[in-house]
Amino acid sequence: MEFNIITLFPEMFGACPSKLEERSGGPLSESILKRAQEKDLIKIVLHQLRDYAEGKHKTVDDTPYGGGKGMVIKVDVVDKAISKITRLAKAKPRRKDQRSKFRNKRTILLSPRGRRFNQDIAKELTKYDNLILICGHYEGFDERVRDLVDEEISIGDFVLTGGEIPAMAIVDAVSRLIPGVLADESPENESFMQKDEAGNYLLEYPQYTRPLEYKGKKVPEILLSGNHAEIEKWRQLHRRKTQN
Repeated sequence: MEFNIITLFPEMFGACPSKLEERSGGPLSESILKRAQEKDLIKIVLHQLRDYAEGKHKTVDDTPYGGGKGMVIKVDVVDKAISKITRLAKAKPRRKDQRSKFRNKRTILLSPRGRRFNQDIAKELTKYDNLILICGHYEGFDERVRDLVDEEISIGDFVLTGGEIPAMAIVDAVSRLIPGVLADESPENESFMQKDEAGNYLLEYPQYTRPLEYKGKKVPEILLSGNHAEIEKWRQLHRRKTQN
């Protein structure tokens, strides 16, 4: 899967300002995501929105019609970015087994108006070959930007400076569900991967390791029993639930 992230601040992702393909550190270049990229299971491409603006100053925003505080990101700049990314993706050479690659894409605006991101949406997004994630800033986007995307997604009812942190969260959550990214591990028993009969997500069960006793708190006896069937029952019984 390829993630194309449109942002005004690629440095937040660890990118070099003059060479976006080079990243030193950052949340997308460490741990599981680093290994997934090395194995070509995912690709993360950063796009500086300002590169698609015209004029000497590469202006990406302007004052809103009707007055008001702040600046609004221009629709024409975003349109050029999406269009060029799409053209470049389609022009890439493809093997026979990848002939539909990049036709199956989804363009997402990261916005507080969007549907609330959760594990079900993360699973849904794995069916796409290419996700274009658009990070906002300032006072938001020209309303017509919404006509250019497939959907809007929010990661919660709180205010952030921009869409970069939501983009990182989505890339991480979706990538973990791609076959091979977790190596031999299965995500099926992780938090939010299963639901109870009422539709509540099940979280992971409590886990313990050495020391056997710490500040008067002991490891539950059942986990020391060696009875795997009873241990599994205990674990399922103690899985916490979230409320819808």
